[in-house]
Amino acid sequence: MSIAACMKKKLFGTDGIRGRVGEPPMTPDFILKLGRAAGEALIETTKNNKIIIGKDTRISGYMFESALEAGLSAAGAETYLLGPMPTPAIAYLTRTLRAAAGIVISASHNPYHDNGIKFFSSEGKKLPPSLEELIEQKLEISQFNAIELYVGKAHRVDDAAGRYIEYCKSTIPGKTRLVGLKLVIDCANGSTYSIAPRVFSELGADVVAICNAPNGININEKCGTTDTTLLAETVIKEKADLGIAIDGDGDRLIMIDDQGNVVDGDELLYVLASGYQEINLLNGGVVGTEMSNLGLERAFSKRDIDFKRTKVGDKYIHELLQKLGWRLGGEPSGHILCLDRATTGDAIVVALQVLSEILRTEKNLCELKDPIKKLPQIIINVPLHLENNILKSQKVQQAVRDAENILSERGRVLLRNSGTEPIVRVMVEGEDSTQVKELADMLATAVKELSQQQLH
Repeated sequence: MSIAACMKKKLFGTDGIRGRVGEPPMTPDFILKLGRAAGEALIETTKNNKIIIGKDTRISGYMFESALEAGLSAAGAETYLLGPMPTPAIAYLTRTLRAAAGIVISASHNPYHDNGIKFFSSEGKKLPPSLEELIEQKLEISQFNAIELYVGKAHRVDDAAGRYIEYCKSTIPGKTRLVGLKLVIDCANGSTYSIAPRVFSELGADVVAICNAPNGININEKCGTTDTTLLAETVIKEKADLGIAIDGDGDRLIMIDDQGNVVDGDELLYVLASGYQEINLLNGGVVGTEMSNLGLERAFSKRDIDFKRTKVGDKYIHELLQKLGWRLGGEPSGHILCLDRATTGDAIVVALQVLSEILRTEKNLCELKDPIKKLPQIIINVPLHLENNILKSQKVQQAVRDAENILSERGRVLLRNSGTEPIVRVMVEGEDSTQVKELADMLATAVKELSQQQLH
């Protein structure tokens, strides 16, 4: 895809702009133009030319950081560089440094060969659609001509990590100490590699840090929230109380209990909501997504906690929470929002809230999540060979109807295009695990065959 074609195509997905490094839109020349366009749009709408940039540990981050800085400077922005920092830290520092916006160079849980650009508003929230549209408009008309009257400068923020660490610790009661807890922290060789172990250590925990030696290409490689095998093994080996898995940019959380079992985002959300309800902090209900397990919905029903679903993506969870005036929401992948603590998903902050609940109740993680009886659920990722509307085809829609008729009221079917990768996610859940697998395989085959036919 050419740069011109890239500009004409809607750039912003559910989580910013993302792609394989070296292919549009993730090329240095395009990111330079994006920096110029974003700088112009942000300064025009906010009357503030202060913009901060942070990144994860991907080797391509250096290249894109320089390109963004150049583009922003050409637009007259004063750029403040944070270096490797978690995505939620950039959201927080955007607010506290009174910046017009924060920009994150990261592809979250994706492999190192991908990268992306995410924006935060001055409030530390995702950009409104109107501002995304303005940036895309500026991309089409912005030109690098003569030097402008004012060209911005770049600055380093040396105390960014310390500021964020203190913020994380402030999200739990001041007297809370983690003394006596042994924690294994998997940093995914990503942006929390230094910060996460420090937060939990400073609160008194005995910390064993793993996957905290980034080299530019090992981010999310057999570690973090997408592969908890090593973390589970280390929890058992170290006889730890629990394990904490964080993704490459620090906004997703998965935990491991003391028996080595995975505790996913649905279960963590239940633990938090139950605790909030008991201490009168819930303030409404909980927002999940189309992927949230039916077992979570049933468990909330037993506690008389309202539960609503929205589209997959933390931006949609945030929008519905804001609309309803609620505080808690999340998805199975580990994106969890505690809007009374942070404006975006924050793995460290959420982990601290879970640990606070463990200390408050004097129960272990396994006991706290036990009331959830999750239904068997299978997700199959089917790669797409071409950009197309496979999910609108009659063949696929008929296959979905057939599966739904078989499950009746005892399960759910969901097919959706990923917002971050060229794949279709096929999800089936129900009470019979054998039946769930058969239906998921049938639907995945239908999608795969149609994708292959469109190649010819």
